[in-house]
Amino acid sequence: MSSRTIVLSSRNRKKTQEVREILGAVGFTVIPVTDFPDVPDVEEDGQTFAQNAAKKASQVAQHLNRWVIGEDSGLMVDALNGAPGIYSARYSGAGATDEKNNAKLIADLAGVAEDKRGAGYICSVALSNPAGDIRIACEGTCRGRILSEANGTGGFGYDPYFLIPEYHLTFGQLSSVVKHRLSHRARAFSKFIPLLQNICHEF
Repeated sequence: MSSRTIVLSSRNRKKTQEVREILGAVGFTVIPVTDFPDVPDVEEDGQTFAQNAAKKASQVAQHLNRWVIGEDSGLMVDALNGAPGIYSARYSGAGATDEKNNAKLIADLAGVAEDKRGAGYICSVALSNPAGDIRIACEGTCRGRILSEANGTGGFGYDPYFLIPEYHLTFGQLSSVVKHRLSHRARAFSKFIPLLQNICHEF
């Protein structure tokens, strides 16, 4: 493994692709945890995105004896008191899918006026060394509004419903080039990358 190769503790294919593109642009290679079938699932029982990101990073790092990035992200809707929050990926319960989660979100927002549908995406990123010590932790946010109907087929999760007002487009409609500049994940990694570059000689 080269000194600029890192494992990403995520089984989400589209999320992995986004991180690969963001870090690939600055010379890092990202390997998904799915390339290591013996790695057990990490129980995301933290109370914050940061806690879950750190847990994903440290547990997988210790298991593989490698440097590992943990990432946890989600949507917080003002009118729902911050829900779905850390439960974003499993908002609709057992067997949750993007479609089921979005359907629940829209149902929960039924009757809420358009100007009361403010929301924010949050992304926490953590880097663990092989011993399980968290060496970097960063967070990024992006504000928008939840639409009542999906627009666009890009992205994943709640992206087709998440409108960026200044662009008049959802994350499902924006190109990856634009999304990699202004998304919560892009903003978290813009803080993460300089810190990563400072310590990658330790890999």
